[in-house]
Amino acid sequence: MEKPVVYIVDDDEGARTSLAWLLNSVNILTECYGSASSFLEAYNPNHPSCLVLDVRMPEISGFQLQERLNAIASELPIIFVSGHGDIPMSVRALQNGAVDFFEKPYNSQQMLDRIQATLKQELIRQPLRVKRATFRERMKLLSPRELDVLDCMLRGDVSKVIARQLNISARTVDVHRASIKEKLGCQSSAALVHDVVLAFGADILNATCRSMVL
Repeated sequence: MEKPVVYIVDDDEGARTSLAWLLNSVNILTECYGSASSFLEAYNPNHPSCLVLDVRMPEISGFQLQERLNAIASELPIIFVSGHGDIPMSVRALQNGAVDFFEKPYNSQQMLDRIQATLKQELIRQPLRVKRATFRERMKLLSPRELDVLDCMLRGDVSKVIARQLNISARTVDVHRASIKEKLGCQSSAALVHDVVLAFGADILNATCRSMVL
């Protein structure tokens, strides 16, 4: 398994350097960025990691970066830091998915403990995250008609019902069902539903596969 990395995004060079030195001293890999845009250019969502993020930065703020990551369904854990933190600010960060919020100057040992605990959880979650990402890529192999059939399968419809809904023969539906299972690497319809929900969340049951994939 890949060694996790801590992304440090802060426009204060001294703050970046200080935290990187602290983490490197206990053999934690770091990557430092002075802006959100430079981080986004380098960010690898498939690598186990966490992000230490300053709130107030020019161009793209920490909260704006958090919104962008949430928009692409990123699971990157974020630890916010701010020299001008207050309770509403920390509440906003945590409500939007951050794992913690530290006010500068923070206690170095407390920060180190939080980062180490976060990375430990990331290493546990990483295999499942890779599985979900792989499944999402496989979903892109399905044709538009196969996605329509999959929608019906997720509702529990049998082939005859799917055939009537899509105005095709039951035999054609069965061909599509077999192709879907083969492309997605699922042996049964039950396994297929499980893996789809695991990859996209339960919301897909109230949406369409096309909207999730395209």
